[in-house]
Amino acid sequence: MRSLVVSALLATALAGPAFAQARPDPELVAIAGAVKPAELGDTIHALVGFGTRHTLSDTASDTRGIGAARRWVGGRFAAFSKACGGCLVIETPEQTVTGARILKPALIQDVLAIQKGEGDPDRVVIISGHIDSRVTDVMNATSDAPGANDDGSGVAAVMEAARVLSQHKFSATIVYAVLSGEEQGLYGGKVLADDAKAHGWKVEAVLNNDIVGNTHGQDGKVENTVVRVFSEGTRPGETDKDIAARRRGGGELDAPSRNLSRYLAGVADRYLDGFRVRLIYRADRFGRGGDQGPMQDAGYPAVRVTEADENYTRQHQDLRTENGVRYGDVFEGVDLPYLAQVTRLNAVTLASLAAAPAPPTDLKIAGAVTADTVASWTAAPGATGYRVWWRETTAPAWEHSQSVPTGTTATLKGVNIDDFFFGVSSVGARGLESPVEFPGAAGAF
Repeated sequence: MRSLVVSALLATALAGPAFAQARPDPELVAIAGAVKPAELGDTIHALVGFGTRHTLSDTASDTRGIGAARRWVGGRFAAFSKACGGCLVIETPEQTVTGARILKPALIQDVLAIQKGEGDPDRVVIISGHIDSRVTDVMNATSDAPGANDDGSGVAAVMEAARVLSQHKFSATIVYAVLSGEEQGLYGGKVLADDAKAHGWKVEAVLNNDIVGNTHGQDGKVENTVVRVFSEGTRPGETDKDIAARRRGGGELDAPSRNLSRYLAGVADRYLDGFRVRLIYRADRFGRGGDQGPMQDAGYPAVRVTEADENYTRQHQDLRTENGVRYGDVFEGVDLPYLAQVTRLNAVTLASLAAAPAPPTDLKIAGAVTADTVASWTAAPGATGYRVWWRETTAPAWEHSQSVPTGTTATLKGVNIDDFFFGVSSVGARGLESPVEFPGAAGAF
């Protein structure tokens, strides 16, 4: 992995903020290096081997259907836990649902592995992918539906992150989530959101990985150096007062999900050689959805991680060949070295978030009719310092920063409050940094 020191002024070009520490963190470099393409391939092969993982497929068989696949995932999580001395708790939250794509009551069950944090365990970061698969007819629960890329690739990223990160210790809790029911209506994401509320988790980040392993686009292009990260610009549940404040002071581009996406871009710039994040300022692909949606609806910062150039002949298709084109979501459509890079991005981001302090709270800025801007905030547990960020109002990413080694207030001399957007990140003892918090309800984590 390369060493890259990103200056604050260069951050816009790199699509993510620089980090406060002078050098990449050695533990995060080791985590990136521990991700193995072969492990990812073994997971996808096993998932494809269950024939179909349709939400409404067989749950009793030990060899075919979604039930067998979920039990296999649980067994793998248990093996990871044994290897780390019991550091993972396996849970299977579930709900019985009906809907437009589930005509009779059906059980939606997620499989979670919970790695409890040692310093701030109520603060939670989550990685997710969905285990269910489908063919052309979304109601066809019997035909073979390999689901190698959609979303075997996402599940493989979740499980490889669990294998690697369970060998390390973190302040915050990490949840590895394998979800069901996505293709039938994003039900697994809702089960996860409801379970998070039941646990009382303070969810700081959700990285939803859905379709992350293909590099050959339907347009013939090959893109193996870029991954897209989708994020919402405004948060749900705003009150009329919140909306009025955002209209006056800005924040349409600074929901926690948006600043989480910028954080991933910064991680890629620092830790992944020749691999970058393309930030998409939209909650999901146009007219489509994923399990990050129910998490966002519940008020949790969440993003969707997706390959750069999708191939729709390999998604939601019956297995067949027509006019020389092979249709279907088969293993051969997954690029394991590319998927390994996406997995490294996830694993390093989770580790960085879980080891860093939480973002500051109650961030306020002042400076109307003066030449300077003053930022103030409430201290974050475990923070040893802070960094104030600002950018032009038309800039997509944070451009400039000032370190604040002590205290919870900073004056930016000669920085006109009218001309910039502002934020603050917390910095820990190792120099690891939280996502940037934007002032007010619009940007509060």
